[in-house]
Amino acid sequence: MCWSGMIPVPSGVKVWLTTRFTDMRKGFPGLALMVQETLKRDPHSGHLFCFRGRQGGLVKVIWHDGQGACLFTN
Repeated sequence: MCWSGMIPVPSGVKVWLTTRFTDMRKGFPGLALMVQETLKRDPHSGHLFCFRGRQGGLVKVIWHDGQGACLFTN
C-alpha cells in the first residue's frame, strides 16, 4: 500500500479545532489531557482533535482509531 499523505477517516467522525495556540512540545498524553480538561471530551472517542502552534505554521492532530493512539503533525 502506498502512503498518500491522507488519513482514512471513517464517516461520522467529528473534527474539533482549537481556537487558541498550543504548546507544540506536547505529545499525545498532554494533548489528550487538554481535550479532557478544556473541551470536556474523551480523546479516545474516535474524533479528530486539531491543535495549532503560536504562529499557525505547525499543526498537530490526535486521533484514537480504536486500535491505538495516533499523533499526526505537518
